[in-house]
Amino acid sequence: MAAPAAPHTRLRHGAPTLLLLLTALATTLACHHLRPQDATFAWDSIRILKAMAPSPPQPCQHQHAPFPFPDTLLHTNHPQQAAATARHILHHLFATLSSHSTPRHWDAQARNRLLSKLHHYINHLEQCLPANGMLIKRQGPRNMMLSINKYFSRIQDFLRTHNHSACAWDYIRLEARTCFQRVDTLIWRMKSQAAPGHH
Repeated sequence: MAAPAAPHTRLRHGAPTLLLLLTALATTLACHHLRPQDATFAWDSIRILKAMAPSPPQPCQHQHAPFPFPDTLLHTNHPQQAAATARHILHHLFATLSSHSTPRHWDAQARNRLLSKLHHYINHLEQCLPANGMLIKRQGPRNMMLSINKYFSRIQDFLRTHNHSACAWDYIRLEARTCFQRVDTLIWRMKSQAAPGHH
């Protein structure tokens, strides 16, 4: 008759599962314990954006958006998915607003302030994401990254088509404001879905 497995052997075999559970719990708690600043991040960013990018000297005729924001990305029931979506949007915003082709009339100091705010918040959102990314893969939609990449690719195409003109950048300023508004929605979804007792 074989001897029963020693307790430490059973624990060692169950360690990977336990580690995954603890990782999931830690990331959920990281999303739940959002700082008070999270409630105002998007609106503070919009305020800095307005100071950074005043209206161009020449009035611009803005037409219907050629690249509507993919609002289906907001329909998520998972705090980590909401965090991943918000982080990916802000990452692209950071890359776009870091461009050397931004208009000369934009305020450089306000721009640096906004980029710094974006950088710090992107790092903060990473606390909500599992290190191995496995949970994110299971929490749809699967085409989330692709949709965001396509949206910002259209923005870059728009800038190139219009030779990075001041009016083209003013259009992008409006799109950036929309992005911050959508990120605010995702932050509140992170809070509500990660709240204790939520099912």
